Amino acid sequence: MAIHFRSIERRRTARVVLCMNVLIHGQNEEGEKFKFWTRTTSVSGHGGALELEEPLKEGQVFELMNECTLRKASAKVVSIRRGKKGPISAAFEFLKGGENFWSMAFPPAGAKPLRRFLPRHGVAN
Repeated sequence: MAIHFRSIERRRTARVVLCMNVLIHGQNEEGEKFKFWTRTTSVSGHGGALELEEPLKEGQVFELMNECTLRKASAKVVSIRRGKKGPISAAFEFLKGGENFWSMAFPPAGAKPLRRFLPRHGVAN
């Protein structure tokens, strides 16, 4: 029996779709400082994904600040995805200060999603 590659959870914590404003700042390879607001597209207990107008490079370290809580953390870009249209997406992982950065609890890796059964219309219970 073949197992689909997505059937085994590879993440340390589950990823959650969450759009949150964050302030990004750091220094590029040429030593030029950058600072800009962007937003997340998804988050996890160990990092997340951002929309970028200004390109960052894989492996680049930067600081980010959560707009809601003003918490700060350092992070590293682990992958870049360029779509045909729209912004660049950068996945990142926390290096320092990521503990409870999003102010939410995440289920452990491999946890099955909760299923909610809705009552059928017209069926008596």
